[in-house]
Amino acid sequence: MAGMKKTHGAAGTALAESAAEGAAERDENPSDPNFMTSLARGLAVIRAFTEKSPNLTIADIAKIAGLPRAAARRCLLTLMQLGYVGTDGRSFFLKPKILALGYSFLSSAPLATILDPLIEQVSGTIQESSSAAVMDDDEVVYIARAATKRIMSVGLNVGSRLPAYCTSMGRVLLAHMTPAELDAYLGRVELRPFTERTITNRDALKRELERVRERGFALVDQELELGLRSVAVPVRTASGTVVAAINASTQAARVTCPEMEAQFLPPLLRAADDARVLLVRSHIG
Repeated sequence: MAGMKKTHGAAGTALAESAAEGAAERDENPSDPNFMTSLARGLAVIRAFTEKSPNLTIADIAKIAGLPRAAARRCLLTLMQLGYVGTDGRSFFLKPKILALGYSFLSSAPLATILDPLIEQVSGTIQESSSAAVMDDDEVVYIARAATKRIMSVGLNVGSRLPAYCTSMGRVLLAHMTPAELDAYLGRVELRPFTERTITNRDALKRELERVRERGFALVDQELELGLRSVAVPVRTASGTVVAAINASTQAARVTCPEMEAQFLPPLLRAADDARVLLVRSHIG
């Protein structure tokens, strides 16, 4: 009888979890019959893994992804069967096969293909790191990167995401939003300070973005991380639409802000001009 009660208790728990999960699934996007909740949950599980948290338990993932534990477990087991996730018996981790998902974008994205050799040239010319990024979900996402040395406490690679409001490439992209788009962005995003230099006042940030539009570049001095300076310029299509930004970054102790303008801006602007020509040839924009 005790064994039967235990079994019934486990079954009851499983049924309760299933019912709760079903209710949550119906509530996630009840108005769109085309929304595939299981796919969205699988992607949320993948995004839970980061450089700082490469190994996670089911409980960890459920909490980070905001999923019922049972749903997180099924997503993980499915990803394991497909070869994207591994386990040591307690925690889970991403396997190299996951790189194929990102490579599918890079190999099929003409913008990344065009910008990659150009920022390599910039990096070689100035002997500092250079990157290219686009906006995605209120953040800048790196689509190309040429690093000469590590200058941040956090390593940056293709796919890395950073806040837009306190990064040079982010400010270039924000500066070329429409007023309505910018107001919506400022209404959604918390402008938290990363250093004592970070601009966190919305009016002050708007004034800085206006300055970026007027000057044609953004220079951010130690707002994301102390000791880091970065300058960025927009990448435009033939119609003038800004589709990306490219930057050069360095340690503040090595190069002053005036030196960055004098030494880094010319190769960045040449690269942006070359990119525009290549975008035209590729019939982009």
